[in-house]
Amino acid sequence: MVTGSTLRQAGFERPEPAFYLPSGEEVTLFEQCHARQLAVLLKGPTGCGKTRFVEHMAARLGRPLITVACHDDLTASDLIGRFLIRHDGTVWQDGPLTRAVREGAICYLDEVVEARQDTVVVLHALTDHRRILPIDKTGETLAAAPGFQLVVSYNPGYQRLLKDLKPSTRQRFVAIDLDFPAAEQEALIVQHESGVDLPTARGLVTLAQRLRGLRDRGLAEVPSTRLLIAAAALIAVGIAPKLACQSAIVSALSDDETLVGAMHDLVDGTFV
Repeated sequence: MVTGSTLRQAGFERPEPAFYLPSGEEVTLFEQCHARQLAVLLKGPTGCGKTRFVEHMAARLGRPLITVACHDDLTASDLIGRFLIRHDGTVWQDGPLTRAVREGAICYLDEVVEARQDTVVVLHALTDHRRILPIDKTGETLAAAPGFQLVVSYNPGYQRLLKDLKPSTRQRFVAIDLDFPAAEQEALIVQHESGVDLPTARGLVTLAQRLRGLRDRGLAEVPSTRLLIAAAALIAVGIAPKLACQSAIVSALSDDETLVGAMHDLVDGTFV
């Protein structure tokens, strides 16, 4: 894996931070957490910019970023590492968490509540004053390199009784709440990321705000900024706005005929 430190040693310039428009004090909070070696928990709806925010902060701080998409089958070995059998013998291979600890990288666990509880427990020793990672299989105890930071995220909207962080885990993190940007800010993001004109971007944001009001009518997932950018990218290359919205937003959100009909009506009302 090529890390940020590897690139700098090879003579490459530090990459520019990914485009991100702050909606509050989240940048300052993250910077101070990193400086004080505090783990961070990002909370917010799907597609509101949690991953982009982490990418932005990693580049801003000049740290390599290692991202793990958590899921039900994620084991502690998937994070820490395992022995592999090769033709020339057995070798140890570091997992992504171990690589981050060794390299002083930011390790981002996306949707951490999807991981098994026995997997999440391995994070505890890294999120307090010890900042260590015990590797039972090798008998090694790694001290986190300078610059290492653990960042996790989840969507509170998907919280379920058996899909939540235990209090003993939650209290090891500084929580930063993120949400969809304000309307004008979201329009600027859509314009920047897609190349569409600002009036069209504003129209897409207006549509999104109307569609988000359908959550109480059974819409399980509201349109994210990511979906708006996808629709805007289609419009920017000549696809009709209504068709772009129906394909990139409406069809992506639901198959329920009643909800789809209601969303089509909102699209028609927004792009006359």
